[in-house]
Amino acid sequence: MKYSQTIYIWVKIINTLFIVFISIFSCDTIIAQDTNVEITLKAYIAHYAEGTITIDGLANEDVWHKADYSDEFIDIEGIKKPKYNTRFKMLWDEQYVYFFAELQEPHVWGTLKQKDTIVYHNNDFEIFIDPDGDGHNYYEFEINALNTLWDLFLTKPYREETTVLNDWDANGLKSAVHIDGTLNNPNDKDNNWSIEVAIPIKVFKISYFEKSNLATSFWRVNFSRVQWDFQLDDGRYVRKKDQDGKVAREYNWVWSPQGVINMHRPETWGYVYFSPKNGNKTDFVVPKDEKIKWNLFKLYNAQKAYYKKNNKWSESIKDLNVKVLVNNMELNPLLENHSTGWNISIKSPFSNKILTIREDGELISK
Repeated sequence: MKYSQTIYIWVKIINTLFIVFISIFSCDTIIAQDTNVEITLKAYIAHYAEGTITIDGLANEDVWHKADYSDEFIDIEGIKKPKYNTRFKMLWDEQYVYFFAELQEPHVWGTLKQKDTIVYHNNDFEIFIDPDGDGHNYYEFEINALNTLWDLFLTKPYREETTVLNDWDANGLKSAVHIDGTLNNPNDKDNNWSIEVAIPIKVFKISYFEKSNLATSFWRVNFSRVQWDFQLDDGRYVRKKDQDGKVAREYNWVWSPQGVINMHRPETWGYVYFSPKNGNKTDFVVPKDEKIKWNLFKLYNAQKAYYKKNNKWSESIKDLNVKVLVNNMELNPLLENHSTGWNISIKSPFSNKILTIREDGELISK
């Protein structure tokens, strides 16, 4: 092979790897409200599963081997590197969305066995999904090393005094845990535990007529790993207590950083794009309308701050002191006050849709 041909091939390989890397891991940087911490929203491409998947906690099938791992988790505030590594993979087909996560862990333990108990009182892995990205009506799944599930549905984030449907069930969900080591044995050192989950797409449908094919759509998604320091009581693992006898604070390690210790901020979750069945498309660019939505949340937070300071809602956009810039284009929000609150709307120059955020943080697109 000629030298020039060799260089050409290597350039093509490097370019391809760079494009794939960007398509899986890159997204956009925003400023987290309340803290002014700069965070980067993550993005991941979930490819179509061409083959059968057995839910056993191992992900040994060829289709899993072809799926890309996410990057390693980071501390929820986006500042510190966690003590132990965590990463995930995703796939999808017409029936299920599949998740596989690998959690490095020298001491695998768990005590909670009852479904819908507060699973994060053990070390756990958590999945958060807002399918339509409206900031409301989202799903949370928590699973510990005993494969105990807590599945719940939230109508709004907790900041809006939400109703949590703890008795909601993701009917048909399948999960399994594999432990590379020994469970609840403090006398040895473990390597990791892994979890495999298949969630039926139909559990996310809000109407009978809604389509189930996810191809070329995207969801707002995030993942969290809750990790506790431990102590041994009579040879059994329990959460570590401080000098005052109180349970020491947990660690929160996540895929897409939140900028603050609070997972219930769907506007700062990452993006999962579902590739076409043929697998040809390998990139995902966050739509420009999404960037308008980020700015609407800036205005939402500014209104909340204004109310806290003045005990009333602002009646003028100027009072909020938020400049809306998207792709170097300044947009003009419209603030409407009414008897039960307010709306702030922006007409998108990209899609011509009217994007609106309400006083309770719900995004509406028409």
